[in-house]
Amino acid sequence: MTTTDPTTRGAKKTPGRPVTQPRLGPVGWARWAWRQLTSMKTALFLLLLLAIGAVPGSMFPQRSLDPSQTAAWIQRHPEAGPVLDRFYAFDVYSSPWFSAIYLLLFTSLVGCIVPRTLTLARQLRGRPPRTPRRLERLDAHDALVVRDEDVPAALDAAASALRRRRYRMARHDDQTISAESGYVKEIGNLAFHGSLLTLIVGLAIGHLYGWRADIVVPEGESFVSTVTRYDTWAPGPLVDESSLTPFELTVDQMSARFEEDHQSQIGMPRAFSAEVTYADRLGGATKKDTVQVNHPLELDESTVFLLGNGYAPVVTVKDDAGRVIYRGATPFLAQDGSYRSTGAIKVGAAQPEQLGFVGLFLPTAVVDDTNGPISIFPDLRNPALAMSLYEGELFPQGGAQSVFSIDTEAMTPVAPDDDSEDIARLWLQPGETAQLPGDRGSITFDRVDRFAGFAVRHDPGKGLVLGSSVVALLGLITSLTLRRRRVFARVVPAGDGRSVLHLGAMTKGDDDRLARVVSDLADQLGSSFDDEGDRTPASVGESRTS
Repeated sequence: MTTTDPTTRGAKKTPGRPVTQPRLGPVGWARWAWRQLTSMKTALFLLLLLAIGAVPGSMFPQRSLDPSQTAAWIQRHPEAGPVLDRFYAFDVYSSPWFSAIYLLLFTSLVGCIVPRTLTLARQLRGRPPRTPRRLERLDAHDALVVRDEDVPAALDAAASALRRRRYRMARHDDQTISAESGYVKEIGNLAFHGSLLTLIVGLAIGHLYGWRADIVVPEGESFVSTVTRYDTWAPGPLVDESSLTPFELTVDQMSARFEEDHQSQIGMPRAFSAEVTYADRLGGATKKDTVQVNHPLELDESTVFLLGNGYAPVVTVKDDAGRVIYRGATPFLAQDGSYRSTGAIKVGAAQPEQLGFVGLFLPTAVVDDTNGPISIFPDLRNPALAMSLYEGELFPQGGAQSVFSIDTEAMTPVAPDDDSEDIARLWLQPGETAQLPGDRGSITFDRVDRFAGFAVRHDPGKGLVLGSSVVALLGLITSLTLRRRRVFARVVPAGDGRSVLHLGAMTKGDDDRLARVVSDLADQLGSSFDDEGDRTPASVGESRTS
């Protein structure tokens, strides 16, 4: 049997012979890849992937936020820690794989938005399409019967009614009208997607050029916002630390109010506020303000949030000769709602060994037979310090360390003079002094101050993020509530000096009000001739006869 070349026009497929598929080539594959990347399905998938990629950032400590906690986590997990670190589990938001998802999503949104914007611009510059011949085949249809001499007036009335409803109008001849509305829906859709794009840009600006820091400041003390003064410091990759403008801040008073009346809510926090004196820059004019929860202090280049509060016992440590080797307010970190707080007093000037006091501060101290020392109320009713004493090297190998804890593995417990216990335990209330074992000196609990925990943030992209979020919300509401509609009118001669004015409408997507739009327009046109008595409305889908 004779066969023909399957590439020839009209060729018949020979049984058993494979079909030759066309080859795309490099340009074809590039076009295919670009269309896949810029599709809405891919953009949604990348958004989901970005959300999944951020999960490890909330599961594991991040090196940019707390290097000491990250190092401690890796040390506690010697097998899993290095493996996770190799995959950037502790640097999620600056990792290559997270950045790749971020950039792909950005590219996908750009490739999706730009062509649709150009298409919308062409549509807005153009005229509505010509009126179809058979309007009764559209999704919604109605009709009126008018006299031939009233046809121009009827078309003018229809055009005026559609203009009042903000339709874009076009009259291609003397017998038809084309109108369309709902382009604001597409504008809202594009605004939503464009806002996602600017939101990503704003987040990127904040990540690259922003910085954040935390600091604990006891009452009556001041700090200058230099990098070395902060307890934690997390700069963006492009932050120039030398270009920061330092400001001054003094905590005049830290106030806290707790519930005392309602039995079921005793001890619940009711209000926190810090009275501060500040200057936007060193040597500048000082001002006073109150920093509260959800009421931050706005400075020229940063924002100061009240992130936490607690107690800072003021202690004085002297050596065996009576010289003061440590004096100051030491913050203790609250562990529960009753402000049972843990902390550490580090006396680096002690000789011959450095001393470290580790223990609890209890605002309303009670010794429980089962749980030991506890606090039963968060306010200062019966304050006490319960501490244990260690000696040795406070900062082994110069590593970073939390202000609230001591690495006791590098230190030796100090036993009491009578060797009754393995470690010396101290119980002090305000005004009391205890002698340290082995002629190491003494410690005095002077008083209790409060401290304020501040979070200082500089985010140059926050304005863009806020504006993008608002525009995205408005665009989403617009795209979900408005409908894209086209309404047409055509006059068809019916003989005997009469014509039929057909009205029809179509929509893009679902629109349960489309038939109502056409019937309302027909009712309005019909009622305009009621005084003459020769034009009466008809039901939807039927001719309106006089």
